[in-house]
Amino acid sequence: MHILLTGGTGLIGKHLCPFLLNHHKVTVLSRNPIQANVLLTHQVHAVQTLDEVDFEDIDAVINLAGEPIVNKRWSELQKHTLFESRVNLTQQISKAINRCESPPHTFISGSAIGFYGRQNDNHIDEEFNDIYPEFSHVLCRDWEHAATKAESEKTRVCLLRTGIVLAKQGGALSKMLPAFKFGLGGPLGHGQQGMSWIHIDDMIQLILFILTHEDIHGPINATAPDPVSNNVFSQTLGSVLSRPAMLRMPGWVLKLMMGEMSDLLLHGQFVLPKKVLAHNYRFHYPTLKPALESLKL
Repeated sequence: MHILLTGGTGLIGKHLCPFLLNHHKVTVLSRNPIQANVLLTHQVHAVQTLDEVDFEDIDAVINLAGEPIVNKRWSELQKHTLFESRVNLTQQISKAINRCESPPHTFISGSAIGFYGRQNDNHIDEEFNDIYPEFSHVLCRDWEHAATKAESEKTRVCLLRTGIVLAKQGGALSKMLPAFKFGLGGPLGHGQQGMSWIHIDDMIQLILFILTHEDIHGPINATAPDPVSNNVFSQTLGSVLSRPAMLRMPGWVLKLMMGEMSDLLLHGQFVLPKKVLAHNYRFHYPTLKPALESLKL
């Protein structure tokens, strides 16, 4: 297959690309093609704009691009940037697919479990629709809507509602590790909020699984089947690192530091990957402690 990958130099993309190159031709969309070739090797064809891509020659699109959601405080300008980096690019891809006589057969497009909004202790799957209408939901809703515009009899659209991706370098875990390694880590707020996570290896294998299973489409929860509370996550991470994890961060301090963005940390969801389990995907790391131990933190 010839695959167009966006977000190839991000956390998931840079782990995914070597697996794709084993069997497929890969074109990567990047703002810096030279850097993309250095990071992903010259086996990939790096382009700077979608105008350089012949979508008639593309078999599948994997769209993972987007400004990191927790990099900066959510000012109105930053919210606009988050929308632009996700929704606008996805709209452009959908329009390009719709113009094709022989369009890509598969469009896998990123989203996040933030689609569901805060959900207290509810355990939810892809059929859940009692959404809490906060910023994370609006962002993911519009992102997904832009992708579904490409759906047709010739193109299936898969929406990856991704949880916290656990990797040794990069992502949310790398931001937590310094405090935990110094014995200064602990729960956030009351600690009962859900944390739905997935090991980077399962994230990659799940994308490859979806790519080859043509009967999977629509929303897909990319999370392990064992979501935990923030209390349990903190205790487990501390145990794996052989460090105490008792220093609770009060919610008001996070709100003072991060503003509205703190909602992502103080509220959560217990999300279950019902769809991929129904299609017999077997997780390499279904539970948290072995997942963290495998990363050799």
